[in-house]
This record gives sequence, structure tokens and C-alpha cells, in this order.
Amino acid sequence: MFLRTNFIDRLKLPFRKDRELYASFYEILGFYPHRLRYYKLALQHKSVSSHGKNSPSEHNERLEYLGDAVLESIVSDILYHRYTNRREGFLTNTRSKIVQRDTLNRLAQQIGLDQLIHSNSHSNSHNRYMGGNAFEALMGAIYLDRGYDACMNFISQRILGRFINLDSMAAQEVNFKSKLIEWAQKNHIQVDFRLIEEKHEGKESPVFITRIILEGLDGETGKGYSKKESHQMAAKATLRSLQRDKQFTQAVFDAKTQRTAQEEMPVTDVPET
Repeated sequence: MFLRTNFIDRLKLPFRKDRELYASFYEILGFYPHRLRYYKLALQHKSVSSHGKNSPSEHNERLEYLGDAVLESIVSDILYHRYTNRREGFLTNTRSKIVQRDTLNRLAQQIGLDQLIHSNSHSNSHNRYMGGNAFEALMGAIYLDRGYDACMNFISQRILGRFINLDSMAAQEVNFKSKLIEWAQKNHIQVDFRLIEEKHEGKESPVFITRIILEGLDGETGKGYSKKESHQMAAKATLRSLQRDKQFTQAVFDAKTQRTAQEEMPVTDVPET
């Protein structure tokens, strides 16, 4: 502890908050940031951006975008080398369990990242994905500050084994189809799982491709070696789009509003008797 304090003292940071932030990030990451500005930006929710939502340089959404790609790449790399005899569907399913928002939210709490996020109280109470978003933004910050290898070391040494048991998580069954249907029912959204293609890869490997239709609008597609697996992959991708693409989500609700308005429209013409 004395050595760490001594190191921070030598940095000659002008603000006490920055000194405390360096110490906090050391506990989370296992190393000191080179460029603290990236990590501070990763903690900045758009609700407290000094220039509001139209200034992407002031909040963490761009870092979140970058970190999402880095995290998926690293988890794919780890799973590919760990499970050398498993098929693509297993690897994709396992990766989705690790990078899904519920898992990232839990990780943000376990490592103490959620306590460092800057947001207003209103946004904090209404955004259940804030911690997971900040975790992805943190991955983006590490990547810009120290590169891919540092991101790999952080996930493999500080996260896996300590907070995530890969074998146990791989064995868990996450029913994305049920999650999507439950969401649709709560919001009175019409959802359809439409098989759009069935093809064969070789002699004994049929491949199914399913598309999700929400209120007549095309959602995402999913590929699997069974219809069930293709449904799961399509549902998982569509849930992800609903979480991240606000325009798509709004379009779905607009389509529902139009449908229900037409259903409730009275028929004024009375048939003759």
C-alpha cells in the first residue's frame, strides 16, 4: 500500500479526486492508467455531459461502442482457444451469456465500477444498463490507453476465474426466445419467428435461418443447426437491437400504435337488413 501511495505522490496530480481515481482504478485493473482522461470519460454518463446529448465527446457512448467490439473480440478469442472441439453455436451462445447486459451490470457492481459512474440521480434510477455500459466503455478506455493485450489480461486475469466461471456459464441455458416473448407480451407487441431459409452445409448439416418480425417490421436474423437454435440466435440479436437502437425500438412502438388505432376504429356503415 505504501508503494502505491508513493507512486501516486510522484505523479504530482493537481486534484485530489484524480489521485483517488488513480487508486480506485488500480484496485479494479491491477495497473495504473497512463492517460487518465480516457478512464474519466468512460465514467461520464450523458446525463451529466456539460453540452448535453448532442456532444459525443463529453460522455461515454463512443467509448462504449469501441469497448463492445473489443470485449466481443477478446471473449471470442478466449472461448475459441479454450473449447477447441465445440461448434460455432456453442461458442456464440457462451459468448452472448458473458457480454449480455445482465452479466456486465453484475460485473460492474462486483469490481466497484458502478460506484464511480458520474450521472444524475434521475438517469441512474431509470437506466438499468448504466453499469454494463460503463464496463464496455472501460474496455474501450483500456484499449486506447494500453492496447489489446492489456484488455486481454484484464479479462483473463481480473475477471475470468474471479467473477465468471466459464464452464459453469457455458452450461447455463439462457432462453432468449422466452425473454423476447415476455418483453413483447408486456408491451403488447406482436412478434413472429419466421423461417426464411433452410440450407445444407455438407450432407448431414442442415442450417436454419430465422428472422424476427415485430409489428410487421424486420428484426434481426439468427442462424442455427436446428430451428430452435436459430430462434434463440435471432431473439438474442433482436433483444440487443432493442436495447441499443432507439430508432428501431421507437419504430416498433409506432407500428403498434398504428395497428391498435386501426383495430379500435369504429365501423360506421350499418349493414342493411
